Amino acid sequence: MGVPLLLVDAFTDGPFSGNPAAVCLLPAWRDDRWLQSLAAEMKHSETAYLVRNADGFDLRWFTPAIEVALCGHATLASAHALWEQGVVPADAVIRFATKSGTLTATPRNGRIELDFPLNPEEPVEPPAELLPALGVTARYVGKSRFDYLVEVESEAIVRKMTPDFRRLAGAPVRGTIVTSRSTDPRFDFVSRFFAPAAGIDEDPVTGSAHCCLAAYWQKRLGKNEFVAYQASPRGGIVHVRVVNDRVLLGGQAVTVLKGELSNRTVESAG
Repeated sequence: MGVPLLLVDAFTDGPFSGNPAAVCLLPAWRDDRWLQSLAAEMKHSETAYLVRNADGFDLRWFTPAIEVALCGHATLASAHALWEQGVVPADAVIRFATKSGTLTATPRNGRIELDFPLNPEEPVEPPAELLPALGVTARYVGKSRFDYLVEVESEAIVRKMTPDFRRLAGAPVRGTIVTSRSTDPRFDFVSRFFAPAAGIDEDPVTGSAHCCLAAYWQKRLGKNEFVAYQASPRGGIVHVRVVNDRVLLGGQAVTVLKGELSNRTVESAG
């Protein structure tokens, strides 16, 4: 039997929008060089690898350049792939063992809901190159476990940004979130996410960034539920609920491509 490899658009209800992720269902773990080589070949912001365990699935995420500790859209894509492929029953909760602890995916009201750890930021003085690289003036700068968070004055600024990615790649973090209140009454806030140091100039829709955004806007807006829009060229909608120290991220996904790795690829040493 071949090794399934799927391309799934996450945080969208239609193809060619949201954030694409490759999902590879492995029978057993391969070495890190092989995993990184396939992710580089796929060229998507993340490739997710799944191996069944006694409680669900082990899950790891690789960008084209590095392994990351947390990824929302590729987790959503993985759950979608497991249900759609019939690997698990369509109404089953899926448990993922990851570098960020146990994460779950639950089918709820026509969406997939991910249970992730809240990742609050703390105010910091930005590195000298950060704001010039972004080309913006900040209302606020904070730093979470993974990323810088920059609030700017308006949604128009978020949408029109053209960062200098070479300069931004020098920031000593995974990536940078830029956010503001939304002018669209359908959404509470908007954001964009840049991670050139991780091999991703701009990520289309970033579930893990919303673990930080949820904590930030909870303090600013005084509520626990949000509808967020990530204003990348592809765009995507994330439904967000804060419950104690967890954040529930809701979205949809669409399979764009199904295939199998060739025998030569599977047997390769990387």
